[in-house]
Amino acid sequence: MKWELFKRVVPIFVLQTLITQIEAGYAVNPPIATISYLFVYLYKLLTMAYNGLRDFKNALENNKDLKEINEFVDPVLEIAEMADRAVKAGYKALYFKNNGTGFPVLINMFASDRRMSMAIGRENLDDAGEDIEELFKQFSTPAGNLASKLKLLPGLAKVASFMPKKISRKGRCQQNIVREPDLGILPVLKCWPHDGGRFITLPVVHTKHPVTGEVNAGMYRMQILDKDTTAMHWHRHKTGAVHYGAWKEQGKKMPVSVVLGGDPVYTYAATAPLPEGIDEYILAGFLRKQKVKMVKCITNDLYVPEDADIVIEGYVDPSEKPVWEGPFGDHTGFYSLADWFPAFHVTCITHRNNAVYPATIVGIPPMEDAWIGKATEKLFLAPIKLSLQPEITDLHLPVQGVAHNLVLVKIKKTYPGQGMKVISSLLGAGQMMFSKFIVVVSEDIDIRDYNAVAEKIFRNTDINKDILFTRGPLDILDHSSDTYSFGGKMGIDATLKFTEESGGRKHDRFRSESLLKVFKPLKDRISLKKSKGMPVVFAGISKDSTRFSHLLDLDYDVSGLVLIAVDHSVDLGNDYILLWQVLSNIDPSRDISIRGTNIFIDATSKSHPSDNFSREWPNVVVSDDKTIEKINMLSGNTGITELKQSPSEKLKELSISEGASVK
Repeated sequence: MKWELFKRVVPIFVLQTLITQIEAGYAVNPPIATISYLFVYLYKLLTMAYNGLRDFKNALENNKDLKEINEFVDPVLEIAEMADRAVKAGYKALYFKNNGTGFPVLINMFASDRRMSMAIGRENLDDAGEDIEELFKQFSTPAGNLASKLKLLPGLAKVASFMPKKISRKGRCQQNIVREPDLGILPVLKCWPHDGGRFITLPVVHTKHPVTGEVNAGMYRMQILDKDTTAMHWHRHKTGAVHYGAWKEQGKKMPVSVVLGGDPVYTYAATAPLPEGIDEYILAGFLRKQKVKMVKCITNDLYVPEDADIVIEGYVDPSEKPVWEGPFGDHTGFYSLADWFPAFHVTCITHRNNAVYPATIVGIPPMEDAWIGKATEKLFLAPIKLSLQPEITDLHLPVQGVAHNLVLVKIKKTYPGQGMKVISSLLGAGQMMFSKFIVVVSEDIDIRDYNAVAEKIFRNTDINKDILFTRGPLDILDHSSDTYSFGGKMGIDATLKFTEESGGRKHDRFRSESLLKVFKPLKDRISLKKSKGMPVVFAGISKDSTRFSHLLDLDYDVSGLVLIAVDHSVDLGNDYILLWQVLSNIDPSRDISIRGTNIFIDATSKSHPSDNFSREWPNVVVSDDKTIEKINMLSGNTGITELKQSPSEKLKELSISEGASVK
């Protein structure tokens, strides 16, 4: 409302003209300059667009949501350890001024609902979701006659006003030009002990298709190989890899430019699940309510935001042999193991005055990316509902599922088979194709209440009729499948059933004495946990003494049992870690067995020789003792009591080797 009122008072073109004059450094007489700066201040305030990361850092500081650290903290392992403590403690964003370079590091800038909302230029995430839903409704309404078509014009004009704009002058990101580039000037992090090196973790990678001219801004980690070379870790399913393949067919070098910083909404837009061919800066402009100004790079023809903090220009030569990249402590909470990826050659580094280096770390959830995912849920529910699945009323990806392992869906069910229809459709929809488990419910429940969802699963699901097993593409970071980036999937239709459907039933309750009798033969070799009020039993086992097959061989005299085996090192009292381990370590087509009315799930790591697993099994991501001790001392010196406890001290029991994987 405040933005609409302001537009009536001050025409938008007047503000944009004044802003352009000031930012370009045009001379104006003092009275006009004063008025202009006042308008610029009001305009920036109402659009919530940030003039680079320092502007965002100042906004966080004004909100008392940033901790500036003046003591020296090493980008090698130490910054990451402090960031891990901060995000898991719900602490502020961290700003490291003293890191051995001329660039301060800003990290954990997205790691709360408030900071995430600020980053995308909104008061809260719901506001952005409602704006996008309203826009999609305009375009999804049939426009059969002239009057109906005219009604679309405001929406079209709104979109047009947020289209990125190319400008001819140099940008603020080009205030300093380093023509003999050395990546060593940047405070690039080494995040975890077994990482293959230092990684740029928040790069917005710009590419262009050589034939269609379509541009893309994606986020792909970059490992530093030497002073002017990195690896470019774009997955086979990503647009950057598609562009790479097209340049390879052309037999030409591929121009690539990497943006670090600028308005933080650019970073979010690069992660958003937009359809291929849609410019990420349209979304960025829509969210910040101000179009993004783009400038041509110095050594290639790509365009980047003129207010970026740092730009790394270069190229990828498809004719070159790939380079060995990794390992890397990834967002799954496990190391993604080394593999071959293209090399990126740096031709130039530019940066603005007082540039800030952005960074993030990923690892055992929750991490900063959890809040990025939460924003995506809010923003993209409307497009999914209106263009793909109109019956969906809510959609949620639990943090323990690390993006693709678990999707919870609530629908308004109106006909038989609708739950299965939704499962099948989502398994083929964009990035949803990577989903491993999809659960659909039709109740009036909060799907973020996992106990309520589990209760509906047991009440409404016939395990022999309402469960779908299939195979398909997986995220290449999924380590549980026998085959790289391809494996099993499972859909659970836990909706209320119509009479035409199979119908559900309540499962029998267990008597404790029955359980004791069943597991008595293994009582000295396993630990047990029974879920309260539900027929689920977790068994912690050590494969040196007990195999999963031993559990299958027991004489079960109960029905409706769901037995889940995990490694003995998993804390059965920590539901969060328990769910993360279960979702991470199973391939549904291999590790789930249905016997009568009972379900048996092998969620152990497949790292024991008896597993005969065909691939390397990765280790979990935790800090080393030396780094933990160093940050313990530093936290005491800085007086940040919230950062005294390292999450890795408890989680390191999950480590299964001394390296990134079990060979």
